[in-house]
Amino acid sequence: MDIKKEKNGFKYTKNGWHYVSIWGKPYERGYAHGKLLAKEIKDALKCMKWVLEDSHGFDEDFFIKFSNYLFRDTIKKDFPEFYSELEGISKGANVNLDELILWNNSSSLDYALPKIKAYISQIPELEKKYGDILDKLPMGGQMEGGAPDKCSAFIALKPYTSDGKIVCAHNSFDNFITGQEFNIVLSIKPEKGTTMVFQSAPGYICSFTDFAVTGNGFIVTETTMGGFLSYEHKLPISCRIRKAMQYAKTLDDFTKFLKDGNSGDYANSWLIGDTNNNEIMRIELGLKFVNVERKKEGYFIGFNAPYDPRIRNLECNNSGFDDIRRHQGARKVRLDDLMQKHKGKINIDIAKEIIADHYDVYLNKINMCSRTICSHYELDNRQFMSQADRPLPYAPRGAVDGTCTDSNLTKQLKFWGRWGSSCGTPFNVKKFIDINKQWKRFEPWLKDRPEQPWTLFQANDKSNKQNINQFILNGKKTKKNKKHQNSDKRKNTIKKKHK
Repeated sequence: MDIKKEKNGFKYTKNGWHYVSIWGKPYERGYAHGKLLAKEIKDALKCMKWVLEDSHGFDEDFFIKFSNYLFRDTIKKDFPEFYSELEGISKGANVNLDELILWNNSSSLDYALPKIKAYISQIPELEKKYGDILDKLPMGGQMEGGAPDKCSAFIALKPYTSDGKIVCAHNSFDNFITGQEFNIVLSIKPEKGTTMVFQSAPGYICSFTDFAVTGNGFIVTETTMGGFLSYEHKLPISCRIRKAMQYAKTLDDFTKFLKDGNSGDYANSWLIGDTNNNEIMRIELGLKFVNVERKKEGYFIGFNAPYDPRIRNLECNNSGFDDIRRHQGARKVRLDDLMQKHKGKINIDIAKEIIADHYDVYLNKINMCSRTICSHYELDNRQFMSQADRPLPYAPRGAVDGTCTDSNLTKQLKFWGRWGSSCGTPFNVKKFIDINKQWKRFEPWLKDRPEQPWTLFQANDKSNKQNINQFILNGKKTKKNKKHQNSDKRKNTIKKKHK
């Protein structure tokens, strides 16, 4: 296995994932990140430019200027540590810092764009170049229909789990061009704060698929709230969630860090597990309305719609909460059913099974489609669409991964990940395009995702090659065992001498 090393980090590739471990001061760890993932970062930025123009019609210049207005100075002023890390990534990868900031906050743009008319007068360059165009636009389509919805998740504890402790699983479903970039497992041991291990994309300082374990004993995941419409220009979610992962020591800390400066960007149902106190929490983070629930017994599920009626009715557009023709309503039913079916038995193996489930509650049969927990829009003819503006038939989108962990693994800073899809179904670009020629323009940008096994990852901040190889192979003896072996060897040598 090829291991690439830098002063403050190392990287290896395994089962479709790029594992990167970095440590140290913000700029130094960022520089290592950039150097180790330079090719992947450049490829991701190139793809981002194409996707933004194809999706919205505006060129990169438009998005860079809008991103700089919203994010650059704010991050520099309010989150200097993370800004320095971004500078390091930019330098290490030899990419433009403005592009990197746009990339790190591209999900927030989905929430800000519908409000651009309110901000355009404050950005003279954009107003001069695009003001007339924006003034005539009704802000329809993607720029008005609300935020996209994606991901399935659950977090459970007694009496639903086999040992009474926390078990959590998640998958990310997205358009394949964007989602295929999130095959990074990033371990960060910062100079300040706690160690974190999370799924991410090249060049990111946070996760955005949002599956993480932290050195303070927390499991972190979420699912977005589909159709969310509210936004105010405050602090970006990329920095708020990174701060929470790095510095939160209690569930109250998580709530505070996510709420402080809340812009309504990337509005999610956050599922947080505190393995120290065996407690789980759901934060439905709207803009004007926030709903926080905590449990010592039970479970929470995530299916892209909020339970809170204030958020669902006043801040979302047609959330699909009760519509089992849609993936929100269907998964709400199925995830609840599976929690009850496996009550008292949920462990890592069951979690992997749940997150790969293909039962369609609308048709009452196994049916790989958009409505299932492991989502497959690419196989769905959308015969039962309830809205004309929902994803089109056979769209290249769906589950691109699976992740899970439990209390015991979290305390060791470990989680399981499966790249490609939660169920292992491969995706072949040529075969897909041959059948679905309407997506031909996507072909140069899509990547094959062959079937991959589940892989166990953990934090590691050692740059010594021997320790790295021990960590990767997982079957090697630990340092502690090696000491015992060496001690035994010394004893045997002494015995031989005495003989």
